[in-house]
Amino acid sequence: MAANIITLGRILLAFFTLVLFQGGFGWRIAAVLLTILVIYLDSLDGIVARKLGAASDFGALFDITGDRIVEHVYWIFFTAMGLVSLWVPIIYVSRSFLVDTLRAVAFTKEGKTPFGEKSMMRSRWAFWLTASRLSRAIYGAGKVIVFVLLGIILVFRSPDAVLPGWLPANFLHMLGWITDILVWIVVLMNLLRGFPVLWEGRFYLFDKRFPREMKDAQ
Repeated sequence: MAANIITLGRILLAFFTLVLFQGGFGWRIAAVLLTILVIYLDSLDGIVARKLGAASDFGALFDITGDRIVEHVYWIFFTAMGLVSLWVPIIYVSRSFLVDTLRAVAFTKEGKTPFGEKSMMRSRWAFWLTASRLSRAIYGAGKVIVFVLLGIILVFRSPDAVLPGWLPANFLHMLGWITDILVWIVVLMNLLRGFPVLWEGRFYLFDKRFPREMKDAQ
């Protein structure tokens, strides 16, 4: 229960943070700091669930839902602010529909969850790339870096923002260029982490061709 409350709180906090990003200089700085908290809470809910022995199938799926909502609202917001290519949220939304549909089928048919002991990932490489703590940590770090950098750009785009004298005049241009590269690296990471789900999910896509006996033998 506590972990699910954290997930719900993370979703609400993400929306509140985006509202702050539309305020003045000080509010935007607060939004950047809250963005770090939003991403951190993604790992905290799982830790709390394990510590309390309250891990559940619903909690695992709700955690994924929280991830999707947070990711999508941030990407859509930054796109609307002119900081990110429209293709980024398009790729994210499309990937999410494909991957989460297969995960839903796996859960419905066999009670398989995205992560944990009942993960739908059968092969080691698929589990490591998608469901391992290391993979999730690296991807989470990438997201927080990109979202924070995009937030910093918004901070200095505030009407009342003043660029510190010790920063070069082309600071925002360089920051934007670096951030663009990192954005596409994170997008690539997202696609790579989704591929194993599609690969393992082929058994569910072609259920008649791959009966249960063959799936269990993999």
